[in-house]
Amino acid sequence: MKNILALIVAALVLSFSGCSSKEAAAADNVATKPATADVSTYLVGAYVDADTAQTKLIEAGFEVVAVYKVDKKGEYTSIVFTNDAMKAAANKADRGFAAVLRLLVNSEKQVISITNPVYFGKAFMQDEFDYQAALSIEKSLSEAFGELKGSADKWAFDGLASYHFMMGMPYYEESAVLAEGNNTELLEKAKAYKKGSNLVFELSIGEGRTLLGYELGRRTSKFVKKIGYHNAQIVPYTILIEDGKAKMLAPKYYIAISYPQLTMGEFMTIASVPGAIEKDLAKPFK
Repeated sequence: MKNILALIVAALVLSFSGCSSKEAAAADNVATKPATADVSTYLVGAYVDADTAQTKLIEAGFEVVAVYKVDKKGEYTSIVFTNDAMKAAANKADRGFAAVLRLLVNSEKQVISITNPVYFGKAFMQDEFDYQAALSIEKSLSEAFGELKGSADKWAFDGLASYHFMMGMPYYEESAVLAEGNNTELLEKAKAYKKGSNLVFELSIGEGRTLLGYELGRRTSKFVKKIGYHNAQIVPYTILIEDGKAKMLAPKYYIAISYPQLTMGEFMTIASVPGAIEKDLAKPFK
């Protein structure tokens, strides 16, 4: 009788919990990380032109922040976009870089390529990453642009928060501080430099937190051509102004995580670029 009662109690516990402890653990795992170990860096879809891409983003509930022509011929266009949920999630210290995603219109290859919200979300939001929120964004993008396939560029999900190119290279949290001072003054300097010709976009994430898109110098920006236009949505480069600092993602980190298939030999062909990027973006604040 005692055994029967124990079985009844156990069954009641399971019925109220909805699943076994193993099933609960599995469900929790599904809710917080992808089923596969590797995550594609980009989501690749059927070609649409830049105007159509903007329309589709807006109709899907996104805000188009900037449209930036990467090359002189206009074969590559980087579209920066966001929404309220992305801005709200990124409205925390050191998380502002996650406020935007990017879509590359690749007219040469006749495809579009979108920064994967799971890949860059985990990398930039770190332990504050919301997997379900990223999946929701991905679903909206798929509904807007049709089937999106994972790119050949990818990285292990569990390694994204601690990503660095190799020993001695910077991690996400090792951002480069370009200048310090009052937030308002830093923002005004960035907007006034060369009469604002280098400022691609200004996005308020929250009170006292602004993300800027900035154009690199002509010579510096050529690194995209050298290592591949296929991931050209890496530009415009972003500057985050918050807590009395203007900072940027360390180029040795940001370039590497945006081009995860980049070899050491290929990285060495642009060895001077990380320093040049930092110099370009520091100029407005001097």
